[in-house]
Amino acid sequence: MTNKWTLKPLPDSKIVEDLKNSLGVSSVIATLLVQRGITDFDDAKTFFRPQINHLHDPFLMKDMDKAVERLSTAISNNEKILVYGDYDVDGTTAVSLMYLFLKVFSENIEHYIPDRYGEGYGVSYKGIDYAKDNDFSLIVCLDCGIKAIEKVAYAKEKGIDFIICDHHRPGEALPEAVAVLDPKRNDCDYPFKELCGCGVGFKLAQAYHQFHNYSFEDLIPLLDLVVVSIAADIVPIVGENRVLSFFGLKQLNSNPRNGLKALMEVSNRKDTFNISDVVFGIAPRINAAGRIEHGNKAVELLIQSDLAQAKVQAEYIDKHNHTRRELDQSITQEALEMIVPNAKSTVVCSDNWHKGVVGIVASRLIESHYRPSIVLTESNGKLTGSARSVKGFDVYNAIDECSDLLEQFGGHKYAAGLIMKKENLAQFTRRFEEVVSASITDEMLVPEITIDLEMDFNDINFKTYRILQQMAPFGPSNNRPVLMLKGVIDNGRGRLIGNDQSHLKLGITDEDNTKTFDAIGFGMANHFPKIKNKEPFDICFVLEENEWNGKTNLQLRIKDIK
Repeated sequence: MTNKWTLKPLPDSKIVEDLKNSLGVSSVIATLLVQRGITDFDDAKTFFRPQINHLHDPFLMKDMDKAVERLSTAISNNEKILVYGDYDVDGTTAVSLMYLFLKVFSENIEHYIPDRYGEGYGVSYKGIDYAKDNDFSLIVCLDCGIKAIEKVAYAKEKGIDFIICDHHRPGEALPEAVAVLDPKRNDCDYPFKELCGCGVGFKLAQAYHQFHNYSFEDLIPLLDLVVVSIAADIVPIVGENRVLSFFGLKQLNSNPRNGLKALMEVSNRKDTFNISDVVFGIAPRINAAGRIEHGNKAVELLIQSDLAQAKVQAEYIDKHNHTRRELDQSITQEALEMIVPNAKSTVVCSDNWHKGVVGIVASRLIESHYRPSIVLTESNGKLTGSARSVKGFDVYNAIDECSDLLEQFGGHKYAAGLIMKKENLAQFTRRFEEVVSASITDEMLVPEITIDLEMDFNDINFKTYRILQQMAPFGPSNNRPVLMLKGVIDNGRGRLIGNDQSHLKLGITDEDNTKTFDAIGFGMANHFPKIKNKEPFDICFVLEENEWNGKTNLQLRIKDIK
């Protein structure tokens, strides 16, 4: 698949020069900062040195006062509280966080994760019945519930109150809960709209502490759960999420809870975790619990106080992750064979696919065929599935336009879940293709690599690299800078590596041979015939360190070659 390269426009040279002088940094660093909206010393100080006091007052969130009042009453009256949440990473970390937080104040706390296969996504009648049968009078619902109008009404009839902590888009009406905490509510003036579900739960914990004059320091240990959720849910790592991620990574790397420590060990990555390590090392294993067996297994691990037991549980979940990988590969292969050529969208379905991996498979289809994709399978007599989208296209809105054919749906711009009757599949597939075709542009159907800046060889050095590292945590809206070099050649030491000889290992230099940098391009062996013939080429890359035989060098990790 050919990628489109888009070079970000250079910002105003006067602003760059002023920032360069103000901070004492190079033009390269100043340019990268201005591109991120950092234009003066104070902006840079906030960006490079996040502080806990940069977090917003939680009571700016609509209904927060009601939530804290109801929670305080429940705790003082020793009511039974059920902490309820979704079975994905955001949901299970949010449930773990709220459970651990409330356990400090009351023993009458339990957690509940719906079964992916028996109950499906979100609030379930079975969960409410469980609460009624076991005398729970309050449900704190996390990472779901914003559309659970009928189910919250059902709970109310049974004398059960709801506090909803969600971050998904609301429908036209809100559930009649005691409090609905969701920064995406139209009537909510909370300054930061992009919290994850676990983040909203953390704001409730922060508000409760603030109201009762408890120390914020007591909440710091919970931030390892928050950063795992932020990373896994792919929310923008700017504003409040940047602060929570920054301190969350500190907690994760210095004093993680036992469950996360055990997961870090079985992931076999490295001593110090960054956002990418969380995304690829921790998150898939937490997700695998809910995909293969039950999300409760993830919560039980995350709240585990005994390290030896946590290691046993982490090994168990790791086996589920291996199973998940095998399912993912086989189902992806089947799904690829069903793709309709020349369509603007993909909708594939099989009764035999494992419900737990349809979201992953949808992402895999986009990697191969870059178009909005929906993968469905049979569950409880209906079709249930996941949608993933391409850059710039709002798949949630496209599904919304077909909502009369659906039993249930919800999600975000780039990811959604849906349930429909089997007999609606053919009509939905046609309608979805019509909606996508009418609104997607040809440009959106070409994968794009956004390049921050064209570099000069002399600008690549350890000083630049060290400052770039301080721009972390990297993630959506603050991605690791992608740089470009034009007209480079291989110094003659280039070769193919890997068991299948599919990767490139190069010595990148310019035509004057002034400097040479090691470079690696994964899956780029097809470029080697021209490269070894000394033909000049352009690369876009990220800068990283590579340690080999006790020696540390800068390495260019190539993202694409032209």
